[in-house]
Amino acid sequence: MDFDVGGHKSIRQDDHLGATEQPLRDDSHMAKPSPQDDSVCTALLVLSHGTIYGGYGCGATGTVTGEMCFNTSMTGYQEIITDPSYAGQIINFTAPHIGNVGVNEEDHEARHPQARGVVMANRPTAPSNYRSVSSLHDWLVRHGIVGIYGVDTRAITQDIRERGAVGALLCHDDKGQFDKDALWQQARDVSSLKGEDWASRVARVEERVWQDGGVWHHGSGYEPHHTKGRFRVVAIDYGIKEALLRQLSAIGASITVVPPCASAQEILAHEPHGVFLSNGPGDPHATSRTSNGVIRELMAAGVPLFGVCLGHQLLALALGAKTEKMTLGHRGGNHPVRDERSGRVEITAQNHGFVVVENSLPDGVTVTHRSLFDGTVEGIEIQGKPFFSVQHHPEASPGPHDAAHLFEEFASCMAAHHRL
Repeated sequence: MDFDVGGHKSIRQDDHLGATEQPLRDDSHMAKPSPQDDSVCTALLVLSHGTIYGGYGCGATGTVTGEMCFNTSMTGYQEIITDPSYAGQIINFTAPHIGNVGVNEEDHEARHPQARGVVMANRPTAPSNYRSVSSLHDWLVRHGIVGIYGVDTRAITQDIRERGAVGALLCHDDKGQFDKDALWQQARDVSSLKGEDWASRVARVEERVWQDGGVWHHGSGYEPHHTKGRFRVVAIDYGIKEALLRQLSAIGASITVVPPCASAQEILAHEPHGVFLSNGPGDPHATSRTSNGVIRELMAAGVPLFGVCLGHQLLALALGAKTEKMTLGHRGGNHPVRDERSGRVEITAQNHGFVVVENSLPDGVTVTHRSLFDGTVEGIEIQGKPFFSVQHHPEASPGPHDAAHLFEEFASCMAAHHRL
């Protein structure tokens, strides 16, 4: 079978550049991310429709599969790779310089990386940052994450934009020995995240008290945690980012994190002033089979609710609305969102492949935020009730902090409801 390589040419095992026809810049004086010879194609990215991109492997060797997506953020690759919302996905970074600042011990969003693989335009140089404790390559190896560089990430992005979310296979072999027909056959069988309850796979199964403090400040590190805060908040972990917990801590919350299987009775036993519905991966409709009853009982109890990303979609589903898979999804740190209540436009960080269907929202639910890219629903509130949610990530990490005030809105909501 003859394969198209990134729209350029068919790949041969002895091709030096694979999918890109421009030589890599000469940085031979810098530390290599992996030991292989750059004269040999040592990694392949195979999309399910048959396109193959050849490049050079970094990180772990082996073969991984997942849904292909792209992220437009200019910074924060460590936070992105460790974000549980990327479970089951291979990330194509559109920013050309990934790995330059290495990896540190503070910017992770989960205990371990969550993405299946990473795709980069350039070979990561030696780390250059005072906080770095490891190179990106060594870190990827340590956690079994496969990477590829030296490919045309712009062409890959355009491919995804034209065809929508597709399954993909990423293979790294230091000897450059590939059975392309077998790899493509395997890539054809890779499914998207539709219908998959990934939240139950990535969330912790045990209840825990958050003790790792608040937001990070240059020169002083993370704020100390609240052993007895102004608010008691229960956060339901559908794949929660640590930055969200740090923002909740920053508003004066003592936080108990519970798994997605926790019952409403178990949550209410903590006598929370508010409940936070977290972000997470996968199809919200699949996760809602477990969450719908719990969220409805929490609403019946009148406890204030604040949902972000997947939590926003789960709140909408519990209200009787519908969600659908997006063609491309929103992933990056430059998404404009209009607050329909004030007319204010905020640049937001986003990471989602599903969206709430606006015309399915029941009476009494107001759209509070809207994407200025495609008009999709970015926030809702229930009239006369202390329940609201947003599709974007107000904690950013990485990204702009325009929407961080939503945590203060949650604090005000809890204070007003409980007359604190």
